[in-house]
Amino acid sequence: MYVVEPTGIPESPQHREPLPGQAAETREPAPGQMAPGQIVEIWEPATGQIVEARPHLVADLFSLIRPSHAAKAILLVPLALIDASPWNLATVGRVILATVAFILASAAVYVGNDIADRHRDGHHPVKRHRPVAAGRVGIVVAYGYCAVLLTLLGAIVALAPGSYWPILVYLVINVAYSGFLKHIPLVDVGTVAVCFVLRVIQGYEAIGGRPAAWLLVTVFSMSLLLLIGKRRQELLDTGAAHRPALRGYSMELTNWLLQIASVLALVSGLMYLRDEGPFGPDYGQTAMLLSTPFALFALFRYLQIQLMDEDGGDPVRILLRDRVMVTNSMLWAATLGVTLAFAHYPALTAAVPL
Repeated sequence: MYVVEPTGIPESPQHREPLPGQAAETREPAPGQMAPGQIVEIWEPATGQIVEARPHLVADLFSLIRPSHAAKAILLVPLALIDASPWNLATVGRVILATVAFILASAAVYVGNDIADRHRDGHHPVKRHRPVAAGRVGIVVAYGYCAVLLTLLGAIVALAPGSYWPILVYLVINVAYSGFLKHIPLVDVGTVAVCFVLRVIQGYEAIGGRPAAWLLVTVFSMSLLLLIGKRRQELLDTGAAHRPALRGYSMELTNWLLQIASVLALVSGLMYLRDEGPFGPDYGQTAMLLSTPFALFALFRYLQIQLMDEDGGDPVRILLRDRVMVTNSMLWAATLGVTLAFAHYPALTAAVPL
């Protein structure tokens, strides 16, 4: 199918069916040109007819909150359950509620950022298709949507205000980030990495525990690694025109920063497993040794995608959709699961010959 301009705009030669042997040309509405619900004409080559399509506001509102990025909260907030002992419905329920709260907070931040960056996003090859930048979701609707998300978040926070301080800090940091921190090179990636750490802390606040120091260092350094990779990809795609902070980066600098963040993430993660993980003194070293090849392969694969394939613009997509990365993660999780079972059920050691 080939999208042509919205109805009401005079037809140009680009809209006409191509002559035999000629390829059809596609012309998209300019950013901000399409109004919510406006009809778009689509030429269907198979039938040679022009059909009408109306964008769905519900679908645009859903995409506005970046549903795939909910994985950040789903993966990080429940890490606290590793140290929750014993598990019970109340503990799991509090962690689930904290996860939902962080998803709502992140969604509100995404909507707010899209409103603030709509003019700059209109010049980005990918971000210009976002609902607000493209004009499919109006500013008033977007503000109302953000208010609804914050209201739902407030209802959850009101249940236990003292334990939701990480989310409040997260919102304050993001206001400062949208205002000026995102324009400061190096500070921009560090600020976002701190927000990942706050997700972990929120999980531990939900269970009334204290996160391990090596765990927080691991999450911070891994976040830096992914964010630096994203900045590197932005340099390749658009240069510094879209994001002012990119003027403080270069390909050489990002390559060095990737190496430093990779080493820190690897060392801190292995130290966490050995000294502060849930495996205890007897199996902590075993968990570290078994994890080393999986951790190294994960880093090697990520750097391969970054440096060879030059496809590091969306870290969430890399971690959740790259088959090699997913397979390695599943095998790693299974290995640590078996190790954890041996650590917590000593009788298995006698039952299974090693």
